[in-house]
Amino acid sequence: MDRLVAQLDRDYDCLLVITRGGLVPACLISEQLGLRNILVAAVMFYTGVDERVEAPIFLQFPADPLLAGKKVLVVDDVWDSGRTILAVKARVQEAQGRPTLAVLHYKPKYSQFPNTRPDFFGAESADWLVYPWDPLSRYSKATSAG
Repeated sequence: MDRLVAQLDRDYDCLLVITRGGLVPACLISEQLGLRNILVAAVMFYTGVDERVEAPIFLQFPADPLLAGKKVLVVDDVWDSGRTILAVKARVQEAQGRPTLAVLHYKPKYSQFPNTRPDFFGAESADWLVYPWDPLSRYSKATSAG
């Protein structure tokens, strides 16, 4: 987190967090940058187990006037395929906002967009990531303890 925050500008108009993975990183970033204007994007590419949709379904997204002309910091936990964060970037641009993409981890090996990457990231990885706030993290601690 420290490596990521050290790279970021300090003059964003708002932070756009991608749920759910981006919630904790966005909170930490907002505290360190002093950003209080936090917006939420909920995006779905799956309608069920192994049922993928081609175009993203935006379950929640800020109204265009909240983004128009604004310098928007878009935050998620990980860039895996890149589909979600790039769909959010496109929507921000359609609203005439200026998005900057930031993730804790960038996985270039799995990205579906080899010529595109986040503007800022804390680290590169090819591993399966389990963050301390993930439910899987709690499960693995419980099973390893007993």
